[in-house]
Amino acid sequence: MTLTKSELNLFELNGRNQIMTRRYFIAGNWKMHNNTTETKELLTAMKQNFQNINDSEVMVAPSFTSLQTAKEILEGTQIIIASQDCHSEDKGAFTSAVSCPQLKEFVSHVILGHSERRSVFGDTDIVINKKLKATLAHQLVPVLCIGETLQERESNKTLEILKAQLDGGLAGFEEKDLETLIIAYEPVWAIGTGKTASPQQAQETHEQVRKHLADMYSQEFADKTRILYGGSVKPENVDELMGQTDIDGALVGGKSLEAESFLRIINFKK
Repeated sequence: MTLTKSELNLFELNGRNQIMTRRYFIAGNWKMHNNTTETKELLTAMKQNFQNINDSEVMVAPSFTSLQTAKEILEGTQIIIASQDCHSEDKGAFTSAVSCPQLKEFVSHVILGHSERRSVFGDTDIVINKKLKATLAHQLVPVLCIGETLQERESNKTLEILKAQLDGGLAGFEEKDLETLIIAYEPVWAIGTGKTASPQQAQETHEQVRKHLADMYSQEFADKTRILYGGSVKPENVDELMGQTDIDGALVGGKSLEAESFLRIINFKK
């Protein structure tokens, strides 16, 4: 079914028509940027201009050291605070790690499986699956990242890689366990490079990801699961990206560190 994002999606569920919409979700992943002073400055600027946001949900993911500052500044706003990662265990001798019980004091969402966690820190699908179990066990909302490298795309392995990441990351979960799940597709070759998948390329991939979710669970589950696009999202390309049927938001990197740019992305034009 192909509809524009300005239309309501009608799906045939259980023998009757039901109206289903997916609310846009715009997320800023700060990575290893901003100390507490810079965090305060950026979030204060955002907070002062945070209005008329296209009915989107908005999330920021500062470094661990800035979560307390973010919580204090954003108290009373609708901006969601997320962690960039978590450990799969609740506590123990895991030097430098941060657990979900510790994070729950500050965040409601957790980013899992970001390409930099996979490539730099060696997070495998098995590790990510364990982290997902911990996240859900503590009633935190997971944002599960998937994506292919340039070599994998040029070898026509994009869908093979994405399906393997979904199969591995979601292994052992039933549909009822994943009601809050958010997927973020981030072509690794487009992250921080200035290169972006064309809106058509992104839409095609998102459509295939949604189809695989339907194969794994059900069409209803696939239709209601939000799939974000990440990879050099910026004010210049966000409008066309968000106009695609199966793109439900964005995972923004560098431009989320600039208040004006991130606010423009949040207020994309439909």
